[in-house]
Amino acid sequence: MGKQFTLVASDSFKLGAYRADPSGRAKGGIVVIQEIFGVNHHIRAVCDRLTGEGYAAVAPAVFDRQQANFECGYTPDEIANARKFVANPDWGAMLRDVQAAIDDLKRGGPVAIMGFCMGGTISFLSACKLNGLSAAVCYYGGQIAKNADQKPKVPTQMHFGEKDASIPMSDVEMIKQKRGGDCEIYVYPDAQHGFHCDERGSFNEAAAKLAWQRSMAFLAKNVK
Repeated sequence: MGKQFTLVASDSFKLGAYRADPSGRAKGGIVVIQEIFGVNHHIRAVCDRLTGEGYAAVAPAVFDRQQANFECGYTPDEIANARKFVANPDWGAMLRDVQAAIDDLKRGGPVAIMGFCMGGTISFLSACKLNGLSAAVCYYGGQIAKNADQKPKVPTQMHFGEKDASIPMSDVEMIKQKRGGDCEIYVYPDAQHGFHCDERGSFNEAAAKLAWQRSMAFLAKNVK
């Protein structure tokens, strides 16, 4: 459904990206930010799914500066290998790459961002630091707590799993205390990390369905 193409960041770095467009006129654009597993089958599927909701979607390959075209699945070995990319993340470089995706989409209308895991953190940082966004949706971003003193410039929604082994509820409570006044924050009982991804063992169908419904309603309200 989609296509691979090249984005150019402000520092002239060229990175890969996946783009999917709806059959009719797009309501707006959504930048989709990957987990640590690259712009893999699941992230491309999220982009394709967004086209069914009427949005154009672009997923920039934010690991291209470290390893071009990286993508993997969810076996224990693949997960362990993928973690090397976030051992010492260059958030600034990844945000430059995200800005390139925003700029590509904004030619067609308003733009929001949606990210998962590491991408959830990037979505939050983008809402705070980047230009051209109308809204941000953050799924289980593990580093949001460390950055919760920053205030998003656009409406922001967050989704967390109550049983997430890598994001303790104490972190979520701190985020609620600092950002609850200006962000929508949802916690899903019995949901683990990665609950939205139907290719992972932690997939939680009920939580994923409700979170998606909330995300779509949020985007419909803010991307116009």
